[in-house]
Amino acid sequence: MQSPLFSHTEQQSQERYAVQNPQLLRVALTGHDDVLARKGAMVAYQGLIDFDGEYRTPGQRRARAATGEGLDLMRCSGQGTVYFANLAQYIHVVEVEQEGLTVDSAYVLALDSALHTEVIAVDSQYGISGSGKYQLNISGRGRVALMTSGQPLMMRITPETYATADADAIVAWSSGLRVQMQAQTHSSSVRRRRGSSGEGWELSFLGNGFALVQPSEVLPPQHARIGSGLGAQYGVGQHGAHAQNQGNAWS
Repeated sequence: MQSPLFSHTEQQSQERYAVQNPQLLRVALTGHDDVLARKGAMVAYQGLIDFDGEYRTPGQRRARAATGEGLDLMRCSGQGTVYFANLAQYIHVVEVEQEGLTVDSAYVLALDSALHTEVIAVDSQYGISGSGKYQLNISGRGRVALMTSGQPLMMRITPETYATADADAIVAWSSGLRVQMQAQTHSSSVRRRRGSSGEGWELSFLGNGFALVQPSEVLPPQHARIGSGLGAQYGVGQHGAHAQNQGNAWS
């Protein structure tokens, strides 16, 4: 049998996390270091691998219920190789060090089990609950695999060059940055979701670090509830992923 398909063979790498192709992650397990991955993200594996649901503490469950932020994870352990993917999204491996990483949990594919996660609130100029208000802070030392819809933009933030991103397009940023949510609108009412420009909530970044932005303002549709119309199927609108995070207040 012959086919160009046979050129897509396993990538040889000594790295624990290796991008098999832009939309497929390969993780090597040695029996001593588990990996946590988004539930249902495994597409293939080799070797003796066990998959178990990851326990969430009462605090994590309360945070998830109140804010919509948090991770539904499975623990992968054993010896072998596991392949992860989610809706053919682009995958990027980030080394988390002292500065930490803040990310929308919808864009996390996998992470080292030694990393610590907690839900944090983003300061709002107006005290309004909505898009971008709650995020997930990842700290410790290890690696995390992020997903984006399309090839992203990495913006370098310095004290001399600050940046602003659409709250629906931002994926992650350095935890040490100062962040504030604000409304970009010419409407007299800041509580209106969209102003005359068609732009909504923004996140402004100050300090020294980076901000990762994807070329899309729609969350991955993995948590979408099937309702009526295409919008519901792709995670937007009344039945989609965005609607699940509206109007929450977490303290």
